[in-house]
Amino acid sequence: MSRIFCIANQKGGVGKTTTCVNLAAGLARVGQRVLLVDLDPQGNATMGSGVDKRKLESSVYDVLLESASVAEARTRSEQGGYDVLGANRELAGAEVELVALEHRNERLRRALKAADADYDFVLIDCPPSLSLLTLNGLCSAHGVIVPMQCEYFALEGLTDLVNTIKQVHANLNRDLELIGLLRVMFDPRITLQTQVSDQLKAHFGDKVFNTVIPRNVRLAEAPSYGLPGVVFDPAAKGAQAFVDFAREMVERVGNSASTVAPA
Repeated sequence: MSRIFCIANQKGGVGKTTTCVNLAAGLARVGQRVLLVDLDPQGNATMGSGVDKRKLESSVYDVLLESASVAEARTRSEQGGYDVLGANRELAGAEVELVALEHRNERLRRALKAADADYDFVLIDCPPSLSLLTLNGLCSAHGVIVPMQCEYFALEGLTDLVNTIKQVHANLNRDLELIGLLRVMFDPRITLQTQVSDQLKAHFGDKVFNTVIPRNVRLAEAPSYGLPGVVFDPAAKGAQAFVDFAREMVERVGNSASTVAPA
């Protein structure tokens, strides 16, 4: 049974796509079968995986409209070692088209169920808004991974996101839970970041991942080469941190697999 996780944060620019792409590559590095689902019409996770969004014959748009299955629409990130269900500008139109369709929140969930045996992990890169696309991701997932910077405004946005997760859990997906908070772009030399990190650990306890992703220029450079940072420069501190995070995810999921029902 595959484990499905949304990488989500309603605040933009917090490293959701960087986290999704590099976690996918890190999980592949430690021997996991991974599918990355790009639910953002900008298609950054698709391009960052080395897949040209302009040349996709089928995409997540086709899967949501049920004109293609996951098996038909997926493509391979040869460099990253994982499969990609890519996105491009067509996906922006899905918002309007989904409104009139039955089971509009569950389209992705049903499609992923058909590919359940093919993967150990499915990672969904959500857009930075609570849209029908994000809802499809949240309704499909067992849990949410929240990448966040240790800054004051990030704490403000986190409250809204936790409330959203609770509402989706109560009304749409009883399996959904907050898996953990991932501290990203972390610079221990900045006193405020250390203070916010301590506040997170005090309030959320073991929901804060042990792994911390440092601020790292090599991770920022990697997308321009169409590569995950883990592949672009495996020796970089940021890349090594994502491989460590992948190992922590495998361990954490292994410990909780018996307590979470399938989607």
